[in-house]
Amino acid sequence: MTDKAIALPGEFVRAPFSFLRRSGVIAFLVLLVVVLILIAVSPSRLNYFDLSTISASGTTLALAGIGETIVVLGGGLDLSPGAVISLVNVVLVTQLGSSTLGVGTYTFLAAAIAIGIGAAVGAINGALVSYLRLPSIIVTLATMFVVQGASLLILKYPGGTVSSDFGNLLVGDVIPDVLPVPILIIGLGILVWLYIKRLRFGIGLYAIGSDAAAAQANRVDVRFTRFLSFTIAGAFFGWAGLFITANAGSGDPLIGAGFLLKVFTAVVLGGTLIGGGRGGSVGTVFGALTLTIIVNIFLVMGVRTYYVPIVEGGILLIAVLGLGTHANLPNLGGIRAYWTARVPRSAESGPAIAEIASQEGSDRRQSIGWFARNAHTLRFVLPAYVILIVVIGATAAINGGNFKFGTYLVSLLIFGSFLAILGLGQGAVVTAGGLDLSVPWAVTFPAIVVTTYANGSDSAATWAIPLALCIGAGIGLFNGALVASLGISPIIATLATGSMLEGIALVFSHGAPIGNSPPVLLWFLNGRIGGLPPAVWFLVMFVVIGTLILNGSGFGRRVRAVGNSEWVARLSGVQVRPVTISVYVLSGLCSAIVGLMLAGFSDQAYYDMGKPYLLASIAVVVLGGTSITGGRSHYIGILGGALLFTAMGSMLQTTSLPEAVRSIIYGAVLLIAVIMLRDRTD
Repeated sequence: MTDKAIALPGEFVRAPFSFLRRSGVIAFLVLLVVVLILIAVSPSRLNYFDLSTISASGTTLALAGIGETIVVLGGGLDLSPGAVISLVNVVLVTQLGSSTLGVGTYTFLAAAIAIGIGAAVGAINGALVSYLRLPSIIVTLATMFVVQGASLLILKYPGGTVSSDFGNLLVGDVIPDVLPVPILIIGLGILVWLYIKRLRFGIGLYAIGSDAAAAQANRVDVRFTRFLSFTIAGAFFGWAGLFITANAGSGDPLIGAGFLLKVFTAVVLGGTLIGGGRGGSVGTVFGALTLTIIVNIFLVMGVRTYYVPIVEGGILLIAVLGLGTHANLPNLGGIRAYWTARVPRSAESGPAIAEIASQEGSDRRQSIGWFARNAHTLRFVLPAYVILIVVIGATAAINGGNFKFGTYLVSLLIFGSFLAILGLGQGAVVTAGGLDLSVPWAVTFPAIVVTTYANGSDSAATWAIPLALCIGAGIGLFNGALVASLGISPIIATLATGSMLEGIALVFSHGAPIGNSPPVLLWFLNGRIGGLPPAVWFLVMFVVIGTLILNGSGFGRRVRAVGNSEWVARLSGVQVRPVTISVYVLSGLCSAIVGLMLAGFSDQAYYDMGKPYLLASIAVVVLGGTSITGGRSHYIGILGGALLFTAMGSMLQTTSLPEAVRSIIYGAVLLIAVIMLRDRTD
């Protein structure tokens, strides 16, 4: 019997499953099961009101999910749907409000504004990703903060209203007691997707998601197709913002903040492959409705909403493993070999470095000056320090005679230490070709654990602090196992982990963290050794250790080798999985250290205390010259990025600019840094 014949049974088993997944049938079956569960747990029979409520709750997610699916099918990721939804909401409330225009004119204007705003943001994302060839993750993360800042600038607090007739038109009934309008809107969204799918654009979208090089060889305009995918996705996000505004009837600058995880979960649950080329928006719609019904099941059963983030994160992981990717079996046997194996330096930068390592090349390098030998590294490291000097000078000019350099420097080092420590962990992950989006809750949860258990006692801190550090390392180990051993996308894995940590923190603290920091943590931030806070001396030691880890050790060379090319790294003898797991463990440990320091600084831990550090941890890595696609980094550069980002924040605070404006500036700086610090070959 031939190998082909032996493989046939497995192929027959997999082929129908693959077809059902692509066509959305499995997503529909999951939706059907969830509906049956809702019927079983409901104390009364489901009626038309329940149908109308569920459809109204799920329409925003369904529309946003259709847009995200279009981007994902083309091989990209868009992190800005929630921010676009918020922007559309506040613009409609502030610009149209309760206008006396006729309902038809009002709705037409609202739709034009909403879809136009979404398409404009999408076009900006698409242009940066397609024509400047920037990573979609970083571009959309930056625009997410810019757009969210714009929303807060337009409307600081929830308030305002829209026309009640407009709301009734989009949330009311097509046929009373038979067909709700939200069902019609979802159906219209599906029809638009099916039409797009049949166009040349739709065919090209699947082609570039499957293999961009092959698509280009077949005369597909890869750049324009990607640009159009982000633009159309943005239009769907705007449509989602239009509907949620009609449904809520009021404005809220953070109304879309919770949609990011839900959107990705709906996409994956619908059978779309993260990475592109397979799936569709019909399954995404079923996934969105499934998530909506699950929340309703929680409400019916009286389960606290604290558990919802845990369930959503768990569903995302299960969906990825069961529907989105082929899971790789764990291989932990290579960990022992990893610690003893020697990685060839040629694996770090390819054949060119191997040639220089020859005797003749070594003699030639010795004849070249230090600056010439390190010109490439200095090009990416020095800009952060040059700009830092400019920012410090500007801060001194703004404050005039009140500026005291010594006091300023100590404050800069203390506050910069938070980002410098986070930068080592996030920088190692990025250098290895990943990204850690669980940082906010990997910072917050260990801090909550310490303040809860220690509660102002140094004796209890002797075991509570090590416990918190172990929790941080465990979070990183979990992330690393998901990415390295199960083959899940780093974005999806860490996003799901962050969601579950949020729920765990809420359950652990009952939504209101109690206790205080132990005195040792207060002393660490506020005490004095040799005239300086202990945190400053710790930063000096940490910088030395971080530089050795990332740039002066075999581990650092392995990390860069993996970031440059996993395939080449494997051929060079690098144990890729243990390296990948190690960088996530390092990130989790660094996050826990920062959580303890923040708890010591404020004498308590509080909900969302780590939230501001997501963009910041990525920004300092990029500002420090680290390649966001992996393979290049230097910790001295990351330190410069941390100090620069902290100095910028200090300068902006002295100008009394609103937090919203600062968010816009930070996002813009991140974009500019990515553009300016690209390799010239990009």
